[in-house]
Amino acid sequence: MSEKLEQQSLSQFSEKAYLDYSMYVILDRALPHIGDGLKPVQRRIIYAMSELGLSSAAKYKKSARTVGDVIGKFHPHGDTAAYEAMVLLSQSFSTRYPLIDGQGNWGSIDDPKSFAAMRYTECRLSPYAKSLLEELGQGTVDWNSNFDGTLLEPSVLPARLPNLILNGATGIAVGMATDIPPHNINEVVNACIKILDEPKVTVEDLYKIIPGPDFPTKAEIISPEEDLREIYKSGRGSVKMRATYELENGEITITALPHQTSSSKILEQIALQMEGKKLPMIIDLRDESDEENPTRLILVPKSNRVDKDAVMNHLFATTDLEKNYRVNMNHIGLNGKPQTRDIKLVLKEWLTFRSQTVTRRLQHRLDWVLDRLHILDGLLIIYLNLDEVINIIRNEEEPKKVLQKKFKLSVIQVDAILEIRLRQLAKLEEIKIKEEKGNLDSERKDLEKILGSKARLKTLIKKELKDDLEIYGDERNSPIVAREEASAFDETELISSDPVTIVLSERGWVRAAKGHDIDPESLNYREGDSFFTSATSRNNLNAVFFDSKGKSYTLACHSLPSARGQGEPLSGRLNIDSGENFMGVVSGNSDEKIVLSTSSGYGFIASIGDLQTKNKSGKAAIKVQENAKVLLPGLIKDEQDVLAAITNQGRMLVFPYTELPQLSRGKGNKIIGIPKSNFESGEEFLQEIAVIGNDRELKLISGKRHFTIKFKDLENFFGARGRRGNFLPKGFRKVDRVEVVSSESNKS
Repeated sequence: MSEKLEQQSLSQFSEKAYLDYSMYVILDRALPHIGDGLKPVQRRIIYAMSELGLSSAAKYKKSARTVGDVIGKFHPHGDTAAYEAMVLLSQSFSTRYPLIDGQGNWGSIDDPKSFAAMRYTECRLSPYAKSLLEELGQGTVDWNSNFDGTLLEPSVLPARLPNLILNGATGIAVGMATDIPPHNINEVVNACIKILDEPKVTVEDLYKIIPGPDFPTKAEIISPEEDLREIYKSGRGSVKMRATYELENGEITITALPHQTSSSKILEQIALQMEGKKLPMIIDLRDESDEENPTRLILVPKSNRVDKDAVMNHLFATTDLEKNYRVNMNHIGLNGKPQTRDIKLVLKEWLTFRSQTVTRRLQHRLDWVLDRLHILDGLLIIYLNLDEVINIIRNEEEPKKVLQKKFKLSVIQVDAILEIRLRQLAKLEEIKIKEEKGNLDSERKDLEKILGSKARLKTLIKKELKDDLEIYGDERNSPIVAREEASAFDETELISSDPVTIVLSERGWVRAAKGHDIDPESLNYREGDSFFTSATSRNNLNAVFFDSKGKSYTLACHSLPSARGQGEPLSGRLNIDSGENFMGVVSGNSDEKIVLSTSSGYGFIASIGDLQTKNKSGKAAIKVQENAKVLLPGLIKDEQDVLAAITNQGRMLVFPYTELPQLSRGKGNKIIGIPKSNFESGEEFLQEIAVIGNDRELKLISGKRHFTIKFKDLENFFGARGRRGNFLPKGFRKVDRVEVVSSESNKS
């Protein structure tokens, strides 16, 4: 018994089993055939419907009846999978040239999977399906046994048109996939005729006839010309589609969506952006799609001043209103192997298939004509010797053998003679036979001429292609248009530029108040906390914060909490080292300049753009010496601005800000001359630095007293950068803080 068993290692068995399965999936499930462009399940559905007599002129039948025949006779798989394949073949928005004519709910463009159950829907073949089935019974294709060997099914349908390219195909097998886009029948047939007329035609020449795919939607194809050429040259690439829209009464109306794009998904994507305040210029969104207008989505702008084209450009970049489709023209060729070809080789191989099909059809017809002529020759012999034949039939025991020997007839001819009815012996029948023989003789000669001449065969194929073009031809659906690449709005473009005041508390809590005319000291603060500093800005700018280590941090102004509350701690948003504090805030355009300084008396000029960072841990800005602290930054507003540096001992030095170097980071240069020993002992340090101009005055606050120095009175304190400076007036040499205020003339 053991001698009859075949032994195999597990690795060998697994490898062979997986390879067999892979080949089955590739050849018998996932990839279309070059001949009819169908996968096995699609072919079996179409054939089963034709066997049920469900032509385009027949009455509709329940889909469940077709599915039952398909899975019971030819395709032993799940009924749901077979029905879904039927649905796709019937949906005009999924298939460029539908093969099934459905009645009932077969899904919608908004939700292709919303079709009713098979027990509710009815179907029959579409008129286009006739091009696949018309020549089926004419000896054109090979037949295989079905899965249980009880029936025969066609190995491929004798398509009169290149359905592979017309309807395209998508599928994924083991280790390979196919993505063939649909095309327009007029363009493809004309390309086939071009190949028949000029076999040496190039892909470049064919591209002039087929400029691109043609999807079952009126959305635009916006792929660059070179990308489309590459698809047809290599058989691989991608196609980009974009929705079309119109402007009606100040509203944006989207009229067509890319292939296999759901309008409900588009509405959801746009609504999410509206909720996230990424589309502040759109205030309403509605769907007015109906049977007459399958796609009609309305966007209502905030005002007539909204740039509607810019809004759509943003949506193209951020939603499925613009989609890419992969192209991989992989299919099973006439040699039974999967392969990816360029457009010329695909059409050329289909024309080879068509040539073989037409040849088999003509040969099948010729064989029938010759058989019929053979029988007619025998019948005419009978009519010439009618009485003798009747006598033999009446009197001979074996009339068949006698007739065969007497008149030198074949078995087929004798059988035909013996089956003649009495009424067919009339003279009129003889005339009919002679007439039929003449017609068949003429047909035989024509068939033999075509079969014996490649040129005549080619002419016949061209004629039939043109005839089918007259029946099924239509205009291109998807216009090919050159468009600029879509780009999303910059986040700052979507945010209003309303004025805001950023308020920072002693404990590092931040908030943003609307407007520039608020008094930040009058706001409510948490117990034990108080106002520290503020900066005026706009909602669409960034705020830059500085910590006691000299690092800068950046947050968007519009993201800061409202001043209606007490704000939130910056440490919750930024990664500041423990023990460090926030020492200042500034905001403005990227090219605006500020002065950065430390109490050691050093500093430099920096642009706000150089200090910004996306890193929550900040970036190094100003180097802080031991025992020094970062001073509040000052915003430079004019080229004529000057810096006023004040020490804790009441000395003040004023000089043009241009005397300081502009750096992106570092220690900077000496601002005011503080002896090193004085600073190290803590006796003297830079206490305040302020930026003053013609329209601003310097307000010194000492206890409950304050003293204002006008710009023109600062000349006593002017000096070269790095000097010691002059003493302030007595009584104001101990300055608690300084403020820069608008001059009286500017206020008036």
